[in-house]
Amino acid sequence: MAEIKVRENGPYLVTGDDVTLVDWNGNAYPVARRPFALCRCGASGNRPFCDGSHKTVDFQACEAAPAAGSAE
Repeated sequence: MAEIKVRENGPYLVTGDDVTLVDWNGNAYPVARRPFALCRCGASGNRPFCDGSHKTVDFQACEAAPAAGSAE
């Protein structure tokens, strides 16, 4: 099973061996190692993968899932 974890002020961390990352044309990206991280700050020089640039650009994100049992 695949899991995508939203890291606080960081990338999306993708775990699982049954994941294929494809572009808008359906072409698969080579994934050298697992787990892998996907950039969400836009500053990575290796997009769509994270290269840690979020730390140097002071990326701030406020997304968080609602707590279990809370009403939205």
